Amino acid sequence: MRHQATLFEQIVQQFPWDCFDRLARQHRVDHYEDFTPRKHFLALLGGVLSGQQGLRATTTALMPNNGALRLLGGTAPARSTLSDANRNRPAELFIDLLHSLLGHLNRRLRRDLKTAVRLIDATHLALGQRMKRWFGLHQGKVAAKLHVVFDPRDTKPVRFALTPANVNDITAAKALPLEAGATYVFDLGYYDFGWWAKLDAAGGTFVTRLKSNTLLREVEHQPVKPGGGVLSDQTGRLPERLTNSRKNPFSGKGREIRVRIDTGKVLRLFTNDLTSPAEEIAALYKERWQIELFFKWIKQNLKITQFMGTSENAIRTQIAVSFIAYLLARLLPMAEQPKVSIAHILLVVRTHLFVRRPIASLFDPSWTPPPRRLAPSQQISLALPGLCN
Repeated sequence: MRHQATLFEQIVQQFPWDCFDRLARQHRVDHYEDFTPRKHFLALLGGVLSGQQGLRATTTALMPNNGALRLLGGTAPARSTLSDANRNRPAELFIDLLHSLLGHLNRRLRRDLKTAVRLIDATHLALGQRMKRWFGLHQGKVAAKLHVVFDPRDTKPVRFALTPANVNDITAAKALPLEAGATYVFDLGYYDFGWWAKLDAAGGTFVTRLKSNTLLREVEHQPVKPGGGVLSDQTGRLPERLTNSRKNPFSGKGREIRVRIDTGKVLRLFTNDLTSPAEEIAALYKERWQIELFFKWIKQNLKITQFMGTSENAIRTQIAVSFIAYLLARLLPMAEQPKVSIAHILLVVRTHLFVRRPIASLFDPSWTPPPRRLAPSQQISLALPGLCN
């Protein structure tokens, strides 16, 4: 009988295992007792794709499917085994895997960095009281911040960082690597002229907002289309001096565009792009809401609300594997169909993860299994007395 792979096996086949093995050697985590990095990754990925929350739920859901996991080189681990691996195996392995898969996806989609858009924002993650020892807190609510660089054109995360909740957004953003040629869009939480100057020097473009007390000097007005959402368009320079008589590091020309949004509020947008139409700049800032929707989406669909560990390493590992699961779903052929959303794909995957059916058939309501022919020796004839008399 021909082997029919489970849905989980069909998804895992897309993963670049040669890259996984290379990164495992680089991080010197080839073996962790009997629970190898591959077994660790498959267990976490299976838990995320099946929508499980917590260690106990994950290991309980994987246990009946140990045979299917073994075919992939994995296993259904004990709860203590998975807990120890989440705590001790460096999360950098899985973060590097995420970046490698992002590169694979970019090559597949043939994206040009010169037209790339990067949204930057952060969201709060509520943590349990057992996480107090990570933050060194003695009282109060324990929370962390998830900082994400997001690609709105391909609806995928590009990078992420995890910090305590009291770390400013701009502090985490300064530690993120910059991509020359990309356009960065962010809000007032990243109001730092020095960082803006760094973005400009790196060959990047940015779109953000100006505070009400920041006025441009050496202003030159540009014409705008009457009757549109753009109220004004002008170029100029930011204040030469900052507080405490510090010199402003962003000395180049910038551009202020005033737009009226649907609620009637007027926004003062600022960018170092002096040539693009004002309407395009306004549309770029409007795309920033996609990252807000992404935060809401991952908390609901990837279950990043309850963590399989109480250490920073365990949380960073789970977030990285959750994003990898999201990217693997994006690589499925049906993800290219406009009528099939990623949320729908993950819902189908969650309910059929270890079902042995072609993955395309799960999205085809007209699909029927092929008839199975039995050999004469396998056919059973039941002759019940009295039924045919």
